[in-house]
Amino acid sequence: MSQRRIVMCCLSSFVLAASWGWPGVATAGDWPQFQGPSRDSASTETGLLAGWPEGGPKLLWKMEGLGQGYSSVSIVGDRLYTMGDLELDGKESQYVMAFDLNTHGRLWTTRVGNPHGDGSRCTPTVDDGLVYAIGTDGDLVCVEAADGKLVWKKNFGDDFGGKMMSGWRYSESPLVDGDKMVCTPGANDAIMVALNKKTGELIWKAALPEIGNRGKDGAAYSSIIAAEIEGVRQYLQIIGRGAISVDAATGKFLWGYNKIANGVANITKPIARGNHVFVTSSYKTGAALLKITRDGGQFNAEEVYFLTPKEFENHHGGVVLIGDELYGGDGQNQGTPVCFDFMTGKILWKPEAPARGSAAIVYGDGHIVFRYDSGKVVLIEANPEQFRVTGSFDQPFRSDLRAWPHPVILDGKLYLRDDNVVLCYDIKAKG
Repeated sequence: MSQRRIVMCCLSSFVLAASWGWPGVATAGDWPQFQGPSRDSASTETGLLAGWPEGGPKLLWKMEGLGQGYSSVSIVGDRLYTMGDLELDGKESQYVMAFDLNTHGRLWTTRVGNPHGDGSRCTPTVDDGLVYAIGTDGDLVCVEAADGKLVWKKNFGDDFGGKMMSGWRYSESPLVDGDKMVCTPGANDAIMVALNKKTGELIWKAALPEIGNRGKDGAAYSSIIAAEIEGVRQYLQIIGRGAISVDAATGKFLWGYNKIANGVANITKPIARGNHVFVTSSYKTGAALLKITRDGGQFNAEEVYFLTPKEFENHHGGVVLIGDELYGGDGQNQGTPVCFDFMTGKILWKPEAPARGSAAIVYGDGHIVFRYDSGKVVLIEANPEQFRVTGSFDQPFRSDLRAWPHPVILDGKLYLRDDNVVLCYDIKAKG
């Protein structure tokens, strides 16, 4: 075959792949992991409804069969991926699974590990035709996006001596960064590990030095983010002892901040911009902005400000940075809307909460969806000048679990997972 014909065949294959879509090959228009493409709870979509009609936006469809759990959803192409506890063949187990968004049928299920009380916590990460998921017992699996076939598997306890800081089990959503899959087993000599994403082979283990007495040893309930700080790519995480950073290339421990730790549960993941990192934790802990500086090979975390728990503490619904302001729900088991300045910590508004319970949030086109665990869904304008609600509704088809799964905005639609069900709403502006 001539070189020209080989090139033309390759181009034809690429065009067909782009038009048909390969399962698990993410594009710019996907939501391939927890809190979105950039792990920041922010959709880049425009043309969304600035206000909702009475009763909320139009419900397009309801899909069942997700099993029990608090996992959110990842969407790549015409497939939705999630986790849940299901009883199949007479035995209950924890599964990672895929659904067809056109037919709303379940395509495949792959067993991850043992079930856990009220179900799964991890949101799967989809990358390059593979899906990564972490079970509540620390079972880490890599499966093929096309059919769920197991590629490799690890266990945080058996393979790394890992442990949790407290009893709610592993809740992390894994990070894929380049050729690495990064996660947090929680052992002192393997607080964080990087694995070859294709084979599961160990690339490095990060050891944890003493960073303070607050909190407890072990992994917490947060998920890793990647950031470029002072010329070094770093992985930032909240563990049982507080905030930490390791060198992405080598796993070398770079810096830690213990003051943000508590001994119950540290949950909300960090937010990074430039050489500043924002961290928050509940259970009477608070929030802080850190300035990361470098002196040769030595990194330091300097506290810019600290907010007491009476000022701001996010439980587990997340915080989003829009422009120069942070937005999120304040309070333990509460979601009081708060807007404050990222660099100074100055509270710009903090009204009475429009609903009870904690709130998981997502940003889209100038507004933030506050999804309360009681089932109320509220649309709030991302405006530092004033607090303004532009729509709300009570989610139907409520389960017995709290509505904790984080909402997703993609392709003009709002996705809400609630235990065994996912609801899809049309939030695209007309005209």
